[in-house]
Parts: sequence; C-alpha cells; structure tokens
Amino acid sequence: MRYILFTLSLILFASCSAAQHYSTSNKKAIKLFEQGKNEPGTNLNASGTLPNYRGGIEYLNQAIEKDPQFWEAHMMAGEFHELLREYQPAINHFKKALAINPQQSSTGSTYFYLANLQQAVGDYEDAMKNIDIFVQFRNANPDLVSEANHIRANCDFALYQLKNPSTFNPINIGPGINTENPEYFPTITVDGKTILFTRRIKDGRVDGPFKEQEDFFVSQLSNRGIWQTAVAMPNNVNTVNNEGAPTISADGRSLVFVACPDATGKDYGENRTGKGSCDLFYTKKLGSNWTNPVNLPGNVNSFVWESQPSLSADGRTLYFIRRVSQRNQPMNSDIFVSRIDDNGSWGTAQRLPDYINTPVEEESVLIHPDGKTLYFASRGHVGMGGSDLYVCRMDKNGNWGEPQNLGYPINTQFEENSLMVSPDGEIAFFASDREGGYGDLDIYYFEMPEKLRPTKTLYFEGVVYDVVTKRPIPGKFQLIDLETGKEVIYSEADKLTGEFMVSLPINKQYALNVTYPGYAFFSKNFDMNNPDNNEAIHMDVPMVPIGGSDQSIILANVFFDLSKSTLRNESFVELDKLVSFLNENQKVHIEIGGHTDSRGDSKSNRILSNDRAKAVYDYAIQKGIAKERLSFMGYGSAKPVFTDEQIEKLATEKEKEKAHQSNRRTEYKITTK
Repeated sequence: MRYILFTLSLILFASCSAAQHYSTSNKKAIKLFEQGKNEPGTNLNASGTLPNYRGGIEYLNQAIEKDPQFWEAHMMAGEFHELLREYQPAINHFKKALAINPQQSSTGSTYFYLANLQQAVGDYEDAMKNIDIFVQFRNANPDLVSEANHIRANCDFALYQLKNPSTFNPINIGPGINTENPEYFPTITVDGKTILFTRRIKDGRVDGPFKEQEDFFVSQLSNRGIWQTAVAMPNNVNTVNNEGAPTISADGRSLVFVACPDATGKDYGENRTGKGSCDLFYTKKLGSNWTNPVNLPGNVNSFVWESQPSLSADGRTLYFIRRVSQRNQPMNSDIFVSRIDDNGSWGTAQRLPDYINTPVEEESVLIHPDGKTLYFASRGHVGMGGSDLYVCRMDKNGNWGEPQNLGYPINTQFEENSLMVSPDGEIAFFASDREGGYGDLDIYYFEMPEKLRPTKTLYFEGVVYDVVTKRPIPGKFQLIDLETGKEVIYSEADKLTGEFMVSLPINKQYALNVTYPGYAFFSKNFDMNNPDNNEAIHMDVPMVPIGGSDQSIILANVFFDLSKSTLRNESFVELDKLVSFLNENQKVHIEIGGHTDSRGDSKSNRILSNDRAKAVYDYAIQKGIAKERLSFMGYGSAKPVFTDEQIEKLATEKEKEKAHQSNRRTEYKITTK
C-alpha cells in the first residue's frame, strides 16, 4: 500500500506543478497549497529530518479553510496523513475530495486509493464498494485493477473471518523480557526453557540522529514458569552494529542471525566480513562460550539482503528471507531454503515455489522442530490486509502444501509477523505493539488453535560418556524414520560437555544411533506412535570403547514377528549400521546374542533366541562381513535385564510388559579373537 500511494503522490505533485491551475480561484488558498506541497521537501520536521509532512498538512488545512471545495488540497492532505500512517484522517480527506469531484480523472484511481486505505483500517464493506466503482472505469490502470481484485478478495475473506473468529487470548510474556524498548523476533529451544530475541536499544556509539541499534538478549524459564530477566549475548556476538532475527537450533548450541554493516556498507563488526548488504552469520556454543561469528559458509549470502533465518531442529536445513529490488518495481522478498553438506558448507539456496512466494513480500519464516510445518508472513496471499500469518505443511513426498491463513483474530488489518511456535505446538509467540504493553513492541504468547498446530515434538536429552572412564564424548546422533528408512535428524553432542538434545516428533517410530570413532555404536528405539507419556525423555548414553570393555550393546531396532526368527523390514536400518561399523573397524570380532523373556518353555526359548541371533549373523555375512569375525549364541531367558522377581514388583501391567520386552532383545559384544 505504501508503494501505491507514494506513486499517487508523484502523479499528483507532477500534475499540480505542470498545470499550475486548480479547482479554486482563491489565490490565498492556492498559495497555501503550494506552500504545503513544498513543505516536506524544504523544511525539517520535529525530529530534525526531512520530510516535514506535518508542516505540509498545516498549510493544506489552511488552504481548505479558505476554500472547502478545494479538492486537490484534500487529496494531498490525505496523502501526507497516509505517509504518517494516520489512515483515518487520510480516508476522510479522500472521501471529501471525491464528494466534491467524483470524476477527478478518467482512470478513477482515487477510488482505488481510498479502498486500499479502508482495507487498512478494517472498513471492508466500504472498501469493496469503492473497488467496484474503480474497476468500472474504462481507463483504469490494469496493474491497479489486478491489485484491486486482490483487495476485494481480502475483503471477502476478512468479512467471513470476522463472522467466524478463532479463540485468541494473547498474554504479555512479562517484564523479564519486555521493556520500554522494542522486543521482537523470538526463537526458542526445543525444551522450551531458553528464549532468544532481538531488542532495539539506545546506543550513543551509533552514528545518525536516532542513536539506536539491535542486540540479542536471552532469558531462561524458571521452575515456576516465569521468564527470568533477559541478559545480553556476549560482546563477540553483539556489536555496535545491528544484529537481529536470530534462530537457534533445537539443542540451543547453534545460532544463525543477520548482521548488517554500518553506514559505510563495509563494516560488519570486529573480525566479520560480509558479501554485501545484510548477511547471515553463524556461531556455535562450546561449553558455556559462544565462538566468534563467521559469515555463513557456502552459497546462502549474496550481494543482496538476506535475513530472518530459521534453522531446522538438527541445524542442517536453513530457511531464510532474501530481498530483491527490481527497477520500477516494489521491493520484494521471498523465502529460500538451503541445506548443509558433510563439509559444513551451505548449498545453493533454492526459492520456494510460486504458490508460497508471491510477487510482493514474504517474511518472518519459521520451520517448526517437527520439520514439516512452515509458518511465515506475507502480503501477497489473500488475508485480512497488511501482513498476515500463514502455515503450510509438507507431505510424505517432501512437497509443501498450499498456504493456509491463520485467520482472525490472530490476523487483523494491521501488521502480523515474528511468529514462533513452541515444540509441542500448543503455544505461539509473536511481537505486537498493542495497548497494555511495557512499551513499543512487546513479545506475547497465546494458545494456538488445534487446527493450526504442527506435529507435537518432544525431545531426548542427556550426556554421552565413556562407559569405562566416564569422560564426556561428542557423539554423533542419527535419527531415522523406520518406516521410510530416511534420516530425520543428524546432530552431535557438545564437544566439551557431551550434552545433547534431539527432537522427537510424535506419530513416528525412530531408530536412534550414536557413534564416535573408537567406540561401539549405541542404539535406541523410540516408538513415538505410542509414547509412554508426553514429556521429554532424559537418559544418558554410555559408549563402549572398542577393546576396553566386554559389555554387551543392545541392537534396539532389530525386530522379529512373534515367536518367529524372520527379520522384519524395519530391522535393516540397524543391521546396515552394524555392517558399517564392522567395515570401519576391520579388526573387530563380535558375538551376536539372542535373548527371550522367561515366559514359555525354556528349551523353545533357547532355540528361538539362537535362530534369531543366527538371522543377524546370516545378514552380516550376506553383506560381505567375513564369517571368521562373527559368532552367535542363543541364551534364551538365562540373562534377563529384569528378573521375574523385579517384574512382579512393578505396579502396572503395562510396566511389566515393557520389562518383558526389554528381556526380549538382540545384542552384540566385541570379543578378543
């Protein structure tokens, strides 16, 4: 809308200066009009900067007092009010201009401009009436007709939404985060305990009249559910220049953000180099310290503006906004995606399809930790007016569906963006300057309507450590969808502490493998189709050193049908991992052990467990592992994880059955052959 009305201003200025004749003959009115027209470009406003629209309005109002029928003065006063974002006074002036002269031009463009403003204040019915008048003009500008049709569609949508609102009760997140300064662009870790956001602050070191810059602040959630007083990120991350729109990985240890150069266009801060305009930078947390940020390696940054990044849960896929300006065209920004390669470099960014990106602005993109729900803001899709929030979902083939408007009153005729959705999908955060806040933009939260929620995501956390020495290990995590065999997440533990956090979207069954050179791989099964509860899973990961322990390692993702020794298809992901481990460690010999629970005939259990161990043995040989490196043994129920006495003491039948399942297992042990 600002671009359209600015075009009107240029047209009006040009016509007035060229013709030098007006609808009034009142010389004092004409003189005041000329003074008002020139005021923005010749004198300073109250802030000491150009343009002085307020002063121009004062002259134009005086001109209207001299001749209330001076419609050109009404038009220009309306334009100046709009440029000051005073939409209702602008509407009033445009209405008066049209009442005086309904046929100002053969194009009828004033009706379009009025409708555009009426949409901005939520006067949808009157906006539609003026759009209908405008499109009937024979000489109506085709580009404006196209935009008019979009406005009409918005109004139709908005009127329906107003009659069918969603539940929406935004709550200020509190004084630990919000201040008299603007706070916006929140991002949160997958455990929901750490929030990072942008704050615009006064800084005397900054050149220019406003002495402001953007920095990052971080807050922790207390045990009482209250956000603690936010503290600034360290000085190697925050600089005197602008840092904004952060995105943090699920585990809170990788951070991507946008940094812009100073007024020279070259200085991005100490030890930072950029490629032009605003660029994306990367830093990683080691222990309690953040590394010095570096320009994102690879093919993401360019000479144009890159901003508002959003990292996938494992930090290997990045969505972001790239802004492109074309000659004689309004500014446009689109959503792009890039993926990291094995060398840690980001691949060439790909623009999302046209049914997501429009010819105008898309902003504020968010990929949820579930990896298949995308939220973003857009001006180009049908909505309430201004910038609205949308959601689209990825299908099982990896294709994005059509965007869905979040609806009223989440979206309004005003600007909505900066959305963040909690990992469980129940709570959403956003920035707003609504009344009742602490000052300017504040961060709020609300309960996300059920139909708009992503897939609920839990998490698995703990410490990776050497089972013998107990020292932490930076193990590498691979989460695989057992149904498709595709890798869902690839991550690694902290290099100093061994701490990790891996997201677990529900409604899937996963194989988790943890590896590190010199150690047997660890496996874990997560059946998130039927999770034991809706809480995080806390468990440390013991890693068995090769040749340093005779401890058995459970193959948690090897499955057999009931009372059978035929391997199920879901087992092959795990068995291929075992084969890879043996190929990478040529001197390793293993014994494969089969185990059953204590129920049933002991002889039959021994035979069944032996057959199952042999099935794994045979698979490894088929994949090229020398049989001299392998042996197998069926132990039946002789080596239970839980004894019958322990099982009997468990409180519920579900707990007892789970214990029996733990006893039914396939293991491997590194031998000394």
